[in-house]
Amino acid sequence: MDFTPPTADQLLAIKVSAGIEELAAHERYGAATSDTVEAIVEGIGAFAAGEWAPLNRIGDTAGAKWADGVVTLPDGYRAAYQAFVEQGWNSIAGPEEFGGQGLPFTLATCVLETLGAANMGFTLLPMLTVGAIEALHHHGSDAQKALYLPKLVSGEWSGTMNLTEPQAGSDVGALRTTATPITDGPHAGKYRIAGTKIYITFGEHDAAENIIHLVLARTPGAPAGSRGISLFIVPKIHVNEDGSLGEANDVRCVSIEHKLGINVSPTCVMSYGDNGECIGEMVGRENGGLAAMFTMMNSARINVGSQGVQIAERALQQAAAYARDRIQSARASSTDKTPVAIIEHPDVRRMILRMRALTEGARALLYYTAGQVDRGALGDEAAARRAELLVPLLKAWGTDVGCEVASLGVQVHGGMGFVEETGAAQHYRDARIAPIYEGTNGIQAADLVTRKLGFENGGVLQALLGDIAAEMEDVPEVAALAKDAAAIGQWMTTTASLDDKLGGSVPFLTMCAVAVAGWQLARQTRQSNNPAKTAVTKFFNRTIAPEARGLGAAAMAGEELLYELDSAALVG
Repeated sequence: MDFTPPTADQLLAIKVSAGIEELAAHERYGAATSDTVEAIVEGIGAFAAGEWAPLNRIGDTAGAKWADGVVTLPDGYRAAYQAFVEQGWNSIAGPEEFGGQGLPFTLATCVLETLGAANMGFTLLPMLTVGAIEALHHHGSDAQKALYLPKLVSGEWSGTMNLTEPQAGSDVGALRTTATPITDGPHAGKYRIAGTKIYITFGEHDAAENIIHLVLARTPGAPAGSRGISLFIVPKIHVNEDGSLGEANDVRCVSIEHKLGINVSPTCVMSYGDNGECIGEMVGRENGGLAAMFTMMNSARINVGSQGVQIAERALQQAAAYARDRIQSARASSTDKTPVAIIEHPDVRRMILRMRALTEGARALLYYTAGQVDRGALGDEAAARRAELLVPLLKAWGTDVGCEVASLGVQVHGGMGFVEETGAAQHYRDARIAPIYEGTNGIQAADLVTRKLGFENGGVLQALLGDIAAEMEDVPEVAALAKDAAAIGQWMTTTASLDDKLGGSVPFLTMCAVAVAGWQLARQTRQSNNPAKTAVTKFFNRTIAPEARGLGAAAMAGEELLYELDSAALVG
């Protein structure tokens, strides 16, 4: 099925929820004029539809291939990536001193959203590079920035994030990869890296000329746990002082995983130092690696939340097209018994409308978050704090939305949705990874109630929900949801035990996320003369917001209910 970029809704979200005109009033973002914004949104839409979307199906059916340590992407992918680099799409928000365009993060968010809707698995390649740029720009030395950032910003080189090991998943502090200082010879001052990392997205591929791995490892005598982790740059191919490429590093892709979806994205097992000659250099201070990596992870979590929007958009488009074309039965309320398109039947229409409301709501949350990130970059500390609070809402609820909408897309197709040839199943399979990686959605909810809720002793969350309740007096469903969430947040801050908070964290997160999404949809509707937007927002407010409000009981159910059965009885 052809892909149509959601340009109009993106422009509305960028204008209203991100507040791009206010951002452009600052000197730093002065280049983000309305003409430039429109050109970028329309341009990436045309590029994605013409270059990346046609490859989505072969990416799923053929997938990335591994042979003797080399990973090859299907036909057409290397050329599509080179076109992406040559047209400058990777550099939109990159720092200007290293060849970037210095535009707001909001516009880079739009680039990745559009590309991901066209081809979600492939978009993981530039997505991880963006995170590597963030980590090096904030924590790298001047020499490291000068050597690595120009090619990462352009996209000529790609980046990876290496945390997970076979015995160390969410518990990053359990990692065993080592970094031994080199005291003499040509690599003096650097480190020999040795260890195995798993689940490394695009750890090996043939689209970029070099891959810059960011690897967490332990130096000799480092403290136990996460306090003893350092971050290292480990290039696939050594980079000479003049920026040219040298010899291959002692880095090897041992295998790639066979997955449920995103088959074009090679998920690699990486081995460092098989021959004792894997050379890396430390980023930032010793034992400060986790803080540096979290800079990268924060960027990745926003963009994974965007993946929920991406796959929802693609599934919605396919389901809507099928519902318009599929003729089946007369409408039950009609005296005319002529069969009609299934989109005329109430339940199919409900599913399509729900898909659209969830997709546009998640997009509204995405661009509101991006706008707060940009304000934080301009020095607005309150906005930066609010952005941190929004990240787990976006990552978790956004990816839940992707799964639900993709599942509904299969349902709209009926039995044909369960048949691979229609393509609806691919969206469902691709969507399922997003609630898992970059911190499972349960971890996002735990982060919300244990760390983010503590910002200013609950004040950051209360201010957000207070803004929503005050502005949504004419939207009672959203105002009531915000007030209920605020009350539960107050209980969690002052009274609830840790297990109480953790046990209710997922429904609480959903309540908060839906409140923000409903707020932003309403704000967009007020500035839009589009009757369709009004109808979608009304559906969101009258069906999805009350559902979320109903989660209040689950959010406050407490630990007693969870531990009424012991572990043996629970699983037995």
